[in-house]
Amino acid sequence: MSHFQLHPLSLRIWHWINTGLIVLLILTGVRLRVPGINFLFAYRNTVLIHRVTGWVLMVSYLFWLVYSIAGGNLRKNYAFHRRDVKNAYCQALYYAFGVFRGDPNPCPTTPEEKFNVLQKVAYIGVQLALTPIIIITGIFFTNIPYFHGAIAAIGGIRILDAVHVIVAYCFVIYLIVHVYMSTLGARPLTHIKAMFTGYEEE
Repeated sequence: MSHFQLHPLSLRIWHWINTGLIVLLILTGVRLRVPGINFLFAYRNTVLIHRVTGWVLMVSYLFWLVYSIAGGNLRKNYAFHRRDVKNAYCQALYYAFGVFRGDPNPCPTTPEEKFNVLQKVAYIGVQLALTPIIIITGIFFTNIPYFHGAIAAIGGIRILDAVHVIVAYCFVIYLIVHVYMSTLGARPLTHIKAMFTGYEEE
């Protein structure tokens, strides 16, 4: 079985840092939404931890964005092609049925094609829609009086809170699905191992 390099070191470091930040934000977010739950942090410290982690997430996201644009990775890995339209149906059938029958992946990862069409949709949704929304709404929460005009423009504090929480729920769902999908390699730990070593089995 041959191997090829798929994930450069800088991307792997970013991935695990970003994962830790998202998990910490989810845990502290749950603590803030349900004060009666007593775990990990004292409530009085949770707001500060959530806020600082959010700022670090923003820096992490900006790094990813600049890195992806400057290195051409955004265009190379996330651009849609005509073949993606045809492959979408086959890939959906594979995830729904084929993977349980042991069928081969119709669009396996290659050095030239890192993501299949459904992965592109998921990652674009998370990286170019959900992450900016969660960061911007989080920034608004850091100083509500200062951002009063912008908050009023989107419908008020209740709408801001609803959007922030709904997107947070989306992140929870995405994280669960992402962990599950990472076990669908040649072996359950194949893709996870690749995110440590940088090399994918072919």
